[in-house]
Amino acid sequence: MDGVSVISCDDCVMQGTSTCEDCVVTFICNRDDDHAVVIDVAEARAVRLLGEAGLVPRLRQVRRTG
Repeated sequence: MDGVSVISCDDCVMQGTSTCEDCVVTFICNRDDDHAVVIDVAEARAVRLLGEAGLVPRLRQVRRTG
């Protein structure tokens, strides 16, 4: 998907850790584990800026490889 970030907990190495409990995705959406969060570039920038300002936890998703 060009220009879109897909964040799925199933792809994150932090899933199930204490870091997951403070993730911006969980913080904002409080969603079910089997639903990915899809945001566009402008939204990703807004989330980054909110995290840098300390208004929400920073995005901690790290994509699994292999």
